[in-house]
Amino acid sequence: MDVHLKNLFSRFEEQFGSGPGLGPGSGACLMKVDGIAPPFIKSLYKSAAALYRTDPWRRLRPGHLFGVRIGKDSDWYGRKQPFPCIQFIGGDGGDLGFHMFRSEIDAKKMTGSRETIRVPNVELLRVTYEVESMMFPSNKRMIKSLSLEVSGENRFPVFDVARCTESDEIQFRNPTLEELRFVYAVMRAISLVHPLLQQDFDTGPKWSRLMYFQPFIETVDVQWPAEMARGNDLVAVTVSHPPGQGYEEKHNSRGSTPTKHSEPPTEETFSEVEVNSMNSLRRCSMCEKEIEQEQSLCCGRCRAAIYCTSLCRQQHWKVAHEDTCGLYKAMMEREEELTMKIFTFDCSVEQPCKWLESLGIHRKGMWRRKCRCYSHCQYGLLPVKGGLWDSWGSLDDGEYPRDSPFNNNLREGQSSPILLSGWFEYYNLRSLPLSSPVADILSHPLTLYYILTALNVSSKNLLLKGKEVILHYLGPEGELDWMPTFAEIGHLLNGVGNIQIVMVGPGVPTNLSGTTSGISSRVRVNLIQGVYQEEATYLPTPHLIVALNCGLETYSSWGGALDLIKSLNIPAFFTDQSEISCSNAKQVLRAAGLYISYPITPNPFRSPVRNYGPCNNLPSYSNGFMLGVNT
Repeated sequence: MDVHLKNLFSRFEEQFGSGPGLGPGSGACLMKVDGIAPPFIKSLYKSAAALYRTDPWRRLRPGHLFGVRIGKDSDWYGRKQPFPCIQFIGGDGGDLGFHMFRSEIDAKKMTGSRETIRVPNVELLRVTYEVESMMFPSNKRMIKSLSLEVSGENRFPVFDVARCTESDEIQFRNPTLEELRFVYAVMRAISLVHPLLQQDFDTGPKWSRLMYFQPFIETVDVQWPAEMARGNDLVAVTVSHPPGQGYEEKHNSRGSTPTKHSEPPTEETFSEVEVNSMNSLRRCSMCEKEIEQEQSLCCGRCRAAIYCTSLCRQQHWKVAHEDTCGLYKAMMEREEELTMKIFTFDCSVEQPCKWLESLGIHRKGMWRRKCRCYSHCQYGLLPVKGGLWDSWGSLDDGEYPRDSPFNNNLREGQSSPILLSGWFEYYNLRSLPLSSPVADILSHPLTLYYILTALNVSSKNLLLKGKEVILHYLGPEGELDWMPTFAEIGHLLNGVGNIQIVMVGPGVPTNLSGTTSGISSRVRVNLIQGVYQEEATYLPTPHLIVALNCGLETYSSWGGALDLIKSLNIPAFFTDQSEISCSNAKQVLRAAGLYISYPITPNPFRSPVRNYGPCNNLPSYSNGFMLGVNT
């Protein structure tokens, strides 16, 4: 009897709604929307499914309100954003979906502790994920006739606009085509940025079950589907939490664009500083003249830009620094956040040779690429003496990963790739001491593996099905001498799937070009010398393209490669060493007509070793930040 009642109650909830929803379905159907085309309906359902896969309801509750701004106000009817405030419902029970409000005030009026409050004459747009068996016949017919994409196992989104009347009844209507365009951009953007929310442990009462987040604001490019482009393929979407979170408030969070200073800093704001550096000499940000550490000046506001004289400071402010001072300041304030405090070895490098000597690995094994002592030797051609112990610079046993599978007991014999979230988890799995510096070199293969299994859905699904993923790896240099580390990818696959890595770049030596290396039974590496856009025709079509420590803004040869990536429309991820270089890369990608679908984000598998730029005090890390296009 209890089982029967439980099943009956579950069917009642599915049919009539529960929790913070607004009750029964409305019967709205997108086929009844004036001017809508079937391809756009397919695009809406595809975006809704992509959002569902990111599972925002795992952390978000109705009390978490988000502000959204899509393009310019003049792009929308009445020169006003239609539904600029959003909340997710169903995370703590009831209908899964999200509500969009005309204003933050409306959202707060209708948000109760457990239920959505019916407020007269307040209109909201609903997107509710309904079980197919409980949907209205018109929606079932539309799903079947258009072969629309399912969300999860058996749910499909229903779009409608609801309004409460004075008599506490609810009236429904179909959204307009313009409102659906707005929803499409919201779903695409929210699915990218909500995972970036950082929990704030110092806010809110300790007894509260509601998770609190740090103030957040992020802008991403969303590509309109071809049927809705209106002459412009891309639109900028800004998502903030809480709503109205201003850029000037976001000096401590990633991805912000702080307010620029309109006046150059006064003489009093400059001071002599001692700066961490890879060399004892610094270079002026304006004239690039070499100066001694103790004689250098820095901007008193951001404390990042380095100058030799106040005259250079004033000139640099006029030509460049006025636009970047606020951004530099925010980046400097994030240095503490980016520092990986779990490691017990010295992670701050002033001079690479001395740092390597302090660890006993200078001029040994793969570490020879971490200073300039072997710069005369071509990439990939460092002399190799012996086995893995020599490759790791004769580190003590237990301080480097063995070329062996992971302990099956850790995964209870499951035959699926091992998913990792960061260095601490990896070091635990390999039983490595946190005094081991191997993360500095392993950053390359583990960043690659993280992209394959955590960031790119299509490559992850191929691996889970036991299939091969073809990856084009652009611009390899030092990693050509770190091939033994890429065997770790094969061990992490845990007996499932295969990866073919095609490394293409001018840094590949002539005598290695065209060779294939079986790094492990599941990882194969092909080496090709040349420029990507010239060699791509002869390569197998990739599922994914990756460029690590790419330096997009510094190499003119990237232009043709980016044009090719755009024409192929294949997911591509880029990493760079600092937030400012990644921001510059973002501008290069946008100028090439590529839309940023995965925003600039700190890489959890960045090297923990911290360096500094020659002309500024901004910290940099190998593979420090990443962003993606076409994902």
